[in-house]
Amino acid sequence: MTELPADGLALHSTIRANDAGGGTVELALLRVPVPQPGPDEVVIRVEASPINPSDLGVLFGPADVSTIRAADGDHGPAAVADIPKGFARQVAGRLDRTIPTGNEGAGVVVAAGSSAAAQELIGRTVAVLGGSMYAEYRLAEARRCLALPEGTAPAEGASCFVNPLTALGMVETMRLEGHTALVHTAAASNLGQMLQKICTADGVPLVNIVRRTEHEDLLRGIGATHVVNSSSESFMADLIAALADTGATLGFDATGGGRLAGQILTAMEAALSANAPEYNRYGSATLKQVYIYGGLDRSQTVLTRNFGMAWGLGGWLLPHFLQRIGYEASERLRQRVAAKIRTTFASSYAKTVTLQEALDPASIAVYAKQATGEKYLVTPHAR
Repeated sequence: MTELPADGLALHSTIRANDAGGGTVELALLRVPVPQPGPDEVVIRVEASPINPSDLGVLFGPADVSTIRAADGDHGPAAVADIPKGFARQVAGRLDRTIPTGNEGAGVVVAAGSSAAAQELIGRTVAVLGGSMYAEYRLAEARRCLALPEGTAPAEGASCFVNPLTALGMVETMRLEGHTALVHTAAASNLGQMLQKICTADGVPLVNIVRRTEHEDLLRGIGATHVVNSSSESFMADLIAALADTGATLGFDATGGGRLAGQILTAMEAALSANAPEYNRYGSATLKQVYIYGGLDRSQTVLTRNFGMAWGLGGWLLPHFLQRIGYEASERLRQRVAAKIRTTFASSYAKTVTLQEALDPASIAVYAKQATGEKYLVTPHAR
């Protein structure tokens, strides 16, 4: 077994409250022990880990990132941001708790336990989902590691889980719940591009909603048929037409706040009613469902109830979905990702940052924006 270092750096986040109901969030690098693996465990030298929107929620919580500043923390250099008055209660369960960050990533297995499954992974590049990935080393169960094809670089496999499995999960949810087509918002994102490629390959009609003209062009360039722009004056008419053409009655909304989820339900109802044989004051009997799976817009979710009575609005989270379908079905999706990691499920990054740079206020100001096309990759062992 490879001799492991005694400890390694890991990025942690701590939220503290004040008497006014606000508080601060502090990011800092801690030295944490590198444990010896148990029989069915491996130790991964983490080489690459993406910054996803879900990671930003753990890193900063409800803090106002515009207030980020360098500080001297209990563990050395830190980055601190203010939490507005009244918002600390949203994260009451994690107050004064220093928690590790980074949902997923990839690296090379440098030590393994005695089991055959663990031993088979020594020297392999693997991807892992499960937190604590903004770190130099990560202990993981062998069965939780996704072995990547020979020659795959850690940076290529760093985003194997959150975006790919979410996109696949959307299509699987559609099938499980009896729908035949999808609507997706913030559709020019890395995840949105993956979803379009999946739908093209699987023959699933997809309506993409974007906010910028260049994002329309990007999606059409990879084969999208239906792309509508929410900033256009003709948005609702264009959306209704696309829904009528595809028959989509299931939507996934990455924004969360504002009127978009309600607009999608309204447009679904309009598309269904246009082809109804007769008027029904309760609206179409076909279920129209929108799931909110992100929080790009933190304002209130506003619904204007003009979409009949057969509708649903709920939350959707990848871990809950994977638990719903079980290990075997989840593994099938994971293997599909591994097989197409350089094509359908390839991710692109605007920039890489070291663990030290992840604390830099100038870097945070960019990677915390959640802007399309500006995805960051953390490289724990780079200096």
